[in-house]
Amino acid sequence: QVQLVESGGGLVQAGGSLRLSCAASGPTFSMFNMGWFRQAPGKERELLAAISRSGGTTYYADSVKGRFTISRDNAKNTVYLQMNSLKPEDTAVYYCAASRTIGVLTTSSVFDSWGQGTQVTVSS
Repeated sequence: QVQLVESGGGLVQAGGSLRLSCAASGPTFSMFNMGWFRQAPGKERELLAAISRSGGTTYYADSVKGRFTISRDNAKNTVYLQMNSLKPEDTAVYYCAASRTIGVLTTSSVFDSWGQGTQVTVSS
């Protein structure tokens, strides 16, 4: 298992930017595919972006494609989510998650280690 701690959430105006970080502890961070999810009140948790172990492959949901960028620094055991052009509908709790399943980035169920979440609120 890997322990995950998110940071970087907060309140931002529409059109603004935030960068979320997720620090991992435990062995072999580079063996995990990583993902960012969000859950708004009354809605299901949504997979937003994912990145492969090496960082060479990424996936984005249509809702964030072109606005959000996922990246990782394996030397720092950290994955990032750069969020630009934020909209009020991006308001949610954002979670990072880890998966050991090789070759699968687009299926939520393969992610089995979770952080505690960080709140992002976008005002109009």
